[in-house]
Parts: sequence; structure tokens; C-alpha cells
Amino acid sequence: MKTENFLDRRRFLGVVGLGTAAMALDLKAATARHIATNVYPWMTFYRRRNREWNDERSRGIAEIAQTGIQGFEPIAESPEQIGLLEPLLKKYQLEMRSLYVNSSLHEADRAAESIAEVLAISIAAKRLGAEIVVTNPSPIRWGGPENKTDAQLEEQARNLERLGSLLRDEGLRLAYHNHDAELRNGAREFHHMMLATSARNVKLCLDAHWIYRGCGNSQVALFDVLEHYGSRIIELHLRQSVGGVWTESFSFDGDIDYRRLFTRVHELQRSPLLVLEQAVEEASPNTRTALKAHKASYHSLREGLS
Repeated sequence: MKTENFLDRRRFLGVVGLGTAAMALDLKAATARHIATNVYPWMTFYRRRNREWNDERSRGIAEIAQTGIQGFEPIAESPEQIGLLEPLLKKYQLEMRSLYVNSSLHEADRAAESIAEVLAISIAAKRLGAEIVVTNPSPIRWGGPENKTDAQLEEQARNLERLGSLLRDEGLRLAYHNHDAELRNGAREFHHMMLATSARNVKLCLDAHWIYRGCGNSQVALFDVLEHYGSRIIELHLRQSVGGVWTESFSFDGDIDYRRLFTRVHELQRSPLLVLEQAVEEASPNTRTALKAHKASYHSLREGLS
């Protein structure tokens, strides 16, 4: 595993405000830390300008490189898609240390096929340097009001554990990811995925804003999740909002207290991969292009960590 993937104690001192001269070299190293972006926010920025990411993949990867961001996390749908990315990542010198793959694990007759698909995609991505596989076992209907039954949640947890075990056998780590639907009904889906799986096989990609929004815009809920499951965090998805609305660029100032979050992550001795996911929604400001917004996000995160 690449030690530079993560925030170690020496490189994280700046976040907790230890500003002595003896730490100057540590703070300088912090500004050079690896920061990645997920493809999802780029898709939302392109969409609002009537552009399609998949039609402009080469241009999009080039723009990511121009921001200063060092890593790219795709939403991968097939091994062939990973193959299409390989020459672009090499050309623009971007790393792919993680990938996001959707899965369907709550029905036994579909789960085996889904696990096989995730494995095939992940093994292809490993060849390009991937170490973390982020998955969200999808809802019955994305954005719909349906909730999974208890039996479906139990089936999903068993299959999530199996997927994590199989990925671990391949030298990869599985990170569970949620959106807001998993926080409904007392967050029973989210909590069951954590409590009915082992920390050995199923880690956590903490998407701070989906926790915050899914719990009714609650930082109390977000930091409670950190206390309960912080030891399993291996990746952070970073998005900010103001007044509940996603901003165009990431900032430490907004609805989520990211200074407090990073400080607590450090105290828990976690060193997660940092992945910007500063998407825009209908009510978001519309003043910046994807390139300008992500360049601002990158500099804000880098400066905030130093």
C-alpha cells in the first residue's frame, strides 16, 4: 500500500493547529498530499451546461489535471470502461487509487451476478493502481420512496461481507458508501450495514454531507457516526453546503464543520484517502465552470489542511 495515499500523523499536524516552528516541514509536506476527485461532481457541472461527461471524457480528464488535483475516482460500470481510462490517466499523469462501483446486493438472485461484476471491474482497476473499491448497494429505485425490508437488509449485509472478503483476497479494500435513502427510518439500513459486517472486510467511505442531509441537516448525527464507526473510515467524500444547498466549491466554512471533522479523524488515528465530491444541484450558485470550481476546491482543501 502506498504510504503517501493517506494522512499520517506527521502530515496531519497542521489540521489540529500545532503551529510551532519545529513543525514547518510537516506543514509543507501536508500541502503536497494526494487529493482526488470523484467523477460525479464533474457530471453535474457539465450537465447544467448541457454537456455530457461521457461524450467529453478526454477533455474532462484534461481539465481535472489542470486543477492541480492528483487523483481520479471514476464511477466504473465495466472493465472495458477502465480500459478506456488507462491512456487518459497516463497522458495527464493522474492516479486512480480508488473507484466507485454500484452494486445490487439485497436480492439473492441478483447478488451473485452483481458481486461478479464488481470483482471483474475492481481487478481491472487494480492493474492501474486502485486500492479501494467504494460501493453503494443501490436502493430499490434511485430517488424513490421505497424502503428495503428487514429480510432484504439482512441479505444485503451478508452479500456486502462476502464482497469485501473476495476483494480482500485480491489485495483490495471495500468501503461502504451511502446516500440519504439509507438514513431513513432511524438510519436502519446504514447502521445494519455497519453492524452486521466485519471491520476486516467492510470499511467505510464517509460521505459527510449525505450523512448530514439524510439526518435532517444534522451535524450531531454526522459526528455521532464518526464516534460509532470512525475506526473503519478509509476514505472521505468531501462536499460543503450553505443553508442546506451545495456550494460550487469546497470550503472548510459552511454547514459542516470540516475543521472539527478532520481534527476528530486525526484523533481517531485514521488516515483516509481524500476525494472531493463537490457537486452542484438545482439551487446551487451558477457562477463557475467545472474547471474553475474544482481548482478553487482543491486550493481551499490544500490550504485548510496546512
